[in-house]
Amino acid sequence: MHPILFRIPLPDRPLKLWWGLVAACVIAALYALWSMRKKEREEAITSFVIAVAAGAGAYYWRTVEFKAENVPIYSYGVMLGLSLVVGWYITLPLAEKDGLDRETMANCYVITALAALAGSRLLYIATNPSQFDSLSDWFALRRGGLVAYGGFLGGFLGSWIYLRLKGIRLLPWADVAVPSLASGLMITRIGCYLFGCDFGTRLSPTAPGWLQKMGTFPHVPDGTLGYDEHGNPIIGSPAFAHHLKQCQDGIYKAADCIGLKDHSLPVHPTQIYESLVGLGLLVLLLWHRKHQKFRGQIFFVFVFAYGFLRFLLELWRDDSERGNIPPQLDRYVLVSGCLFLFALAFTFGVSLGIKDARVRLAARIAAFIPAVIAFFVLKTAQFESDPYMLSTSQFIGVVSALAVAFFYPRMWEEARKSPKTAMAVGLLSDKPEAGKKKPKKAEEDDEDEEEDEVEAEKVAAPAKGKKKGLVAKKDKEKAPEKPAPVAEDEEDEEDEGDEEEVAEEEKKPAAKPATSKKDDEDGDEDEEPEPSKA
Repeated sequence: MHPILFRIPLPDRPLKLWWGLVAACVIAALYALWSMRKKEREEAITSFVIAVAAGAGAYYWRTVEFKAENVPIYSYGVMLGLSLVVGWYITLPLAEKDGLDRETMANCYVITALAALAGSRLLYIATNPSQFDSLSDWFALRRGGLVAYGGFLGGFLGSWIYLRLKGIRLLPWADVAVPSLASGLMITRIGCYLFGCDFGTRLSPTAPGWLQKMGTFPHVPDGTLGYDEHGNPIIGSPAFAHHLKQCQDGIYKAADCIGLKDHSLPVHPTQIYESLVGLGLLVLLLWHRKHQKFRGQIFFVFVFAYGFLRFLLELWRDDSERGNIPPQLDRYVLVSGCLFLFALAFTFGVSLGIKDARVRLAARIAAFIPAVIAFFVLKTAQFESDPYMLSTSQFIGVVSALAVAFFYPRMWEEARKSPKTAMAVGLLSDKPEAGKKKPKKAEEDDEDEEEDEVEAEKVAAPAKGKKKGLVAKKDKEKAPEKPAPVAEDEEDEEDEGDEEEVAEEEKKPAAKPATSKKDDEDGDEDEEPEPSKA
C-alpha cells in the first residue's frame, strides 16, 4: 500500500495561501475580459465565476499559513486526476464520431466532472453527517469521502442542465460519456486500494495465500499521512483503523487482534474487484456501440450492469461509511428479493437487445439463478436472525435497474418502428443547429454522392444533347416543308418532275416492264434536275 506517491519539498518559512488565490483571480478575470472582447460568452462567464471563487477563497483564507517540510502527493488524488484525463480522451473522440460538436462537448465534460465531484461529496456528507462539525469540513477532501454513485448522479444532473441550456438532447451525450465512467472506476479504485479505503469483509482462513496477502493493509505510523484541519495526525490506513476499533470494542477475538500492530486483518480487496468491474464494463460498452439501435442504449446498459455488479460487491464491503437505507429484514429475504427485481428488470429491459431468440431466452432464465442461489445459501448459513439493510449504493442500484426496465422497452419499440429517427442525434426545438455536425462518415458519404452526381451529369450531357438532336431532326422531318417561291414555268417543270419520281417509286417493288428505247429517250429528255429543298 502506498497512500503517498511522493513529496514536494518546501522552504523552511511558512507559506500563505492567499497570494496564490489572488493570482488565480487576476488571471481568470483577464481571461474573462479577453473572452468578452472575442464575444465568447460561455468562456467569459466561466472565467468570471472562477475569478469570483478565487477572490472569495483568498479573502477567507487570508490568515492561513501552510507549515510543513514537504507537500505529500496522495495516490488517490493522482488516480482521480488521471481518470479525468483518460476520460477526456475517450469521450471527445466518441462524441465527434457520433456527430456532436467537439467544443461544446468539451465544455460539457468539464461541467460534468465538476458536478460529479460535488455530487460524490454531497452524498457522502448526507450519509455521514456526524463526521462534519462545520462548513469548512465539507471541503476537506484530503480526509476522503467521495461516493461513486453520488458522482454519477451529480454528473448526470450537471450535464442535463448544461445541455438543456444549449438545446442539445441528453441521451446522445450520455452514450459517449459512460465509457469514461467505466474507465474512471477502473483507475480510481486502484487509488482506493493504494490508500486502503473501501475495503472488504474479513477473508476466511482457507482463502488463498495470494488473496490474503493482497487484502492485508500495513499500518502506517501516525502522522505519516499528514494532519487534518484541527491539527490532529491522520491515522494509517482506514482498514487498520477499523479493525483496531473492532478489537477495542471486543467484536474481534483477542487472538485475531495480535497482528494489528503491524498490519490489518486479511480482507477482501474489493477495490481491485471493482477496478476489474470497470475494465469489463469499458470493454462491454465499446463493443456494444457496434450494435446500438437507439440513442441512450449504451447509457441504459451501463446503468443496469453497474447497478447489478455494485449490488453484489456491496455484499463483501465492510466499511461503515456507505450509509444504509431501510427497511431492515433478514439477509436472505432482502438480498434474494432485490436480486429477483434485477432479474425482472433484465427480462423486460436490456434483454430485448439480444438478437438471437434462443440466447435471449437462456439469458432470461439465467437471470433468476442468482436470486435462487442467494435465497437458499444465505438461509442455510443463517442459524439465527441476521438483520440486514441495504447500503445507499445497493438501493440506488435497484432503483436505477427498475428505471431502465421502464424506459428501455419503450425506446426499443420506437427504434423498431423508425430506426433512423432513433439513431438521430437530434436537437431541442428551441435551439436549432446548436452543437451538431454531421459525423465524418456521413460527410464522406455526402461527398461521394456529390461526386457521383457530377460524373453522371458529365456522362449524361452528350447523350442528352444527342437525344435532343435526334428529336429535333425527327420533328424537322415530320414538319411540312414550305416550297421556295419559284417562277410559274419552273413550277410546271417541278410538277412534271415530281410526277415522274412518284411513278418511279411505285414501280420499284414490282418488276420493271420492258420499254422501248424511244420511250427511254423521251423520258431522259423530259427529266429535269430537281430543285434543292429548302
